[in-house]
Amino acid sequence: MPETKPTGTQILAMTKKRRRRALVQKLLVVALVLGAFGAWFWQRTIKNKGTGPRYVTAQAKVGPLRETVMATGKFKGLDSVDVGAQISGRVAKVMVDFNDQVKAGQTLAEIDPAQLLSRVEQSRAQVSAADASVRLAKATLAQSKAALARAKDMAEKGLISSKDLEAAQADAERAEASVGSSQSQAILSRASLKDAETSLSWTTIKAPIDGVILARLVEPGQTVAASLQSPVLFTVARDLTQLTLYVDIDEADIGKLREGQDASFTVGAWPTRKFVSKVISVHNLPTAGQTVVTYQAVLSVDNKDLLLRPGMTATASIVTSDRPEVLTVPDAALRYTPPAPPKDKPSSSPFMPMTPPRMGGGQRRPAGGAAKGDAAAAGRSALWVLENGVAKRVMVQTGGSDGQNTEIISGPVSAGTVVITDQEQSKTP
Repeated sequence: MPETKPTGTQILAMTKKRRRRALVQKLLVVALVLGAFGAWFWQRTIKNKGTGPRYVTAQAKVGPLRETVMATGKFKGLDSVDVGAQISGRVAKVMVDFNDQVKAGQTLAEIDPAQLLSRVEQSRAQVSAADASVRLAKATLAQSKAALARAKDMAEKGLISSKDLEAAQADAERAEASVGSSQSQAILSRASLKDAETSLSWTTIKAPIDGVILARLVEPGQTVAASLQSPVLFTVARDLTQLTLYVDIDEADIGKLREGQDASFTVGAWPTRKFVSKVISVHNLPTAGQTVVTYQAVLSVDNKDLLLRPGMTATASIVTSDRPEVLTVPDAALRYTPPAPPKDKPSSSPFMPMTPPRMGGGQRRPAGGAAKGDAAAAGRSALWVLENGVAKRVMVQTGGSDGQNTEIISGPVSAGTVVITDQEQSKTP
């Protein structure tokens, strides 16, 4: 069949149809571009509102601040005395036992005195012999003096020679010297007797003070040897209603301690009870350990209920400072540092990748890291505060701490200032 050419009306209709198709395509492209831009804008503005950093905050406040020093130690009896034996021998009797109340001078034990009794008798015999020697020497002296007097009288009359007179004079002098020697021997014998009697008295071991028996380290029949060192047989404490607590203080805290400071302590036997105490002395003698040096502090302990016993371990808390009105922030606020940005941060735009800002030398600056050394050198600390939802780093001068809150001495912080203590990042789906 012969081909028919389109008429002008058909050509015009086809042209209009192509134009409409092109217009639709353009509108579709524009819609796609606007949709992509809208998605990017929503991602940047609306969605990110729920994925930004969430802060855990607290407020700076004015209130009491109590600084304490913690230490451990052991109880000791007030005026505890170790009672020992001054002589060697076999223990014949033991009159007391643990926890017995004793009075000063009360007999605690006896050592067999048989050997010392014989020594006392021997010394008494020596004293008697010495006294007899003194009497004999005095009688001889009297005789010699009488003979000398007669010799002098006869010599004046020419009846004896000068030689006989000199012999009489020498006999009198020897008799006088013999008296002195006998008297000295008598004094020595009496001293020996006194020493023997003293040793005999030591066989009776007595309590030196009023108190209670804490330890009994001897049994009847046991032999004690006191040749080099006096063996300890008993330990007597003056009064268990008053104890002392000896605690070891670290050298970093010793400068805060003073006599008279209030303290409290706890013991394992009574974990729910807190006992009050007071510092009565701080020793200057150091105790060197493997890694630290400590100093000993002594605390007074009122033990009227007799709940505490010597040798128990206690954990003491000594109040070194107690102020009623101090500006403080939680310790966690001083430990907070914003997290560093990730090394490979994803692009926030679908069209243009964004790279994190860099410092000179191509190194990223960690959050808060650049000024840490400067702050430490200046004796200050970094604190992050929240102003209008934005974290801001400020520098403050800190003071003492009670373990939970730290004093703010100076800096752009006042009561009510919101400080950041922690941060959580929202998770994107």
